[in-house]
Amino acid sequence: MEAFLTSTVTVAIAEIGDKTQLLSLLLAAKFRNKLAIVSGILIATLLNHAASAWLGVWLSNFLTEGWDIWIVGASFILVGLWLLVPDQDEAVDNRFDQYGAFAVTTLLFFLAEIGDKTQVATVLLGAQFQSTLMVILGTTLGMLLANIPVVYLGDKLMRKLPLQTTRILAATIFIAIGLLSMFVH
Repeated sequence: MEAFLTSTVTVAIAEIGDKTQLLSLLLAAKFRNKLAIVSGILIATLLNHAASAWLGVWLSNFLTEGWDIWIVGASFILVGLWLLVPDQDEAVDNRFDQYGAFAVTTLLFFLAEIGDKTQVATVLLGAQFQSTLMVILGTTLGMLLANIPVVYLGDKLMRKLPLQTTRILAATIFIAIGLLSMFVH
């Protein structure tokens, strides 16, 4: 249960102000079918985070006893520091619009998530907890918790969120998880 809860909270907070959340906002402005957008986010996240969590669990098999705690902990701290760097707003690619909101969202969200902070976090969570299923379920729920309000509430919500404060909070959580994993066994 710890893997699920930590994964959910970590990704939900890390996603605020992230490029994929901005992509959700742009897609919501572009397409009327909000359920199709949310469904596309769900499928893209499940696919991306399944591969990421599995990779994290697999990579942890190669970490030697004792060093794994330090490598995973340091990685969380580095991601925490990375969260302090704001993402660039990327334009939505219009060439796929003919395929509809679901297909466009699934494709663009999957591609935008590659190499993203939340994907790296998912790899680290998989390595830390050795629980592919709980990490996938948690990170996917976290992604949905951060993006569904954006899809349905759009600009109103984004104007009221203090993104810099949220980024600092997310960075603090990642750094705290890193430190806890290194020093509290």
